Amino acid sequence: MLEKLGQVLKKATDKIANAIFLDKNLVDTIVRDLQRALIEADVNILLVKEITDKIKKTALDERIKNIEKKEHIIKILHEELVKILGEKKELELKKTQNKIMFLGLYGAGKTTTIAKLGNYFAKRGKKIALIGLDVHRPAAPEQLEQMSKKYNLNCFILPEEKNPIKIYKHFEKKLENYEVILIDTAGRHMLDKELIKEIKELDKIIKPTEKILVMPADVGQAAKKQAQEFQEAVKISGVIISRMDSTAKGGGALTACAQTSAPVYFITNGEKINDIETFDSERFLSRLLGMGDLESLIEKIKSVTNEKEQQKIQEQLQQGKLSLKDVIEQVKSMNSLGGMDKIKNMVPGLGKAKIPDEALNAQQEKISRWEHIIKSMTPEELENPEILKDKKPETQESTELQKVQE
Repeated sequence: MLEKLGQVLKKATDKIANAIFLDKNLVDTIVRDLQRALIEADVNILLVKEITDKIKKTALDERIKNIEKKEHIIKILHEELVKILGEKKELELKKTQNKIMFLGLYGAGKTTTIAKLGNYFAKRGKKIALIGLDVHRPAAPEQLEQMSKKYNLNCFILPEEKNPIKIYKHFEKKLENYEVILIDTAGRHMLDKELIKEIKELDKIIKPTEKILVMPADVGQAAKKQAQEFQEAVKISGVIISRMDSTAKGGGALTACAQTSAPVYFITNGEKINDIETFDSERFLSRLLGMGDLESLIEKIKSVTNEKEQQKIQEQLQQGKLSLKDVIEQVKSMNSLGGMDKIKNMVPGLGKAKIPDEALNAQQEKISRWEHIIKSMTPEELENPEILKDKKPETQESTELQKVQE
């Protein structure tokens, strides 16, 4: 996630903190590195200049003592970056029914994002329904249905019907039974009159509590224009930026949205169903600087685990009855978090640790191998792993099996 920018920011803060004297040459070097990294991350050039000018002015101010100056520069850098990323604004669900309508152009990842958000709310105990009103893109309703089935979400579609209002009215009575309704609408290559007309008609009939624009990170600074156009046309309430893991231009999309009155509710950063998180500029920056983000890690853990199952496992642990079936469920949950690399960046201190990629990959492979070994065991072996001790290890696999059992 904007890894190069994070590395430059970490180096810049370390250089400032460790410098005995902040002379002009050092300040110029730090400023150049910051400017280059921010521009490569597609942050607006005027914003980049504004930040670096403030840093330079403070660094060369003879009236400020050197120790105070270093702290002040790091504070300015942090505050300015948080400011351009935008203030945190959560998507707050109402106690009554929530109807969330999703908007976006072709290729934004709208349908996939809806499934991720549906899973996100379902894991938090909400009764979720997805409804497909995209009647233009081929197989859009079927795609929504497939993803819903895969993750046990309720889905309502009428593939043969080409009028989105009729589809909604057909299911309107059934939808009354759900707390959160996620509505997939049509996209276009651009925001044209036909799309605006269709969205406005749906808005009038559905009366959504939220209208969320889904934009891919790779649109960069063009996100500002797109967000403004949708805002003026249909009054969006927030934005979800998808594919933050795929491009350095995510910085442009985030800062561009912050310049409009469209807050970023969520970002998605991977292909897995749990690769979605609430956007908080403070926590996001903390992760970039290698300082970790425990709040997001805890949030992610909650999104991949079932609270009732966790309580059951805790009780079994207290009674000394944990089985290998329970272990495999824990391993699967860990893999759902996105692998060792993503977890490392969220743990304070580990983000800065120079852990070789080979070591992380080896650990990930070992966990996967253990998972396959446990799956290959018989029900008797899973319930009573002690019987494996009598079997002499003859292969690498059987040796690994004993390690898992221990």
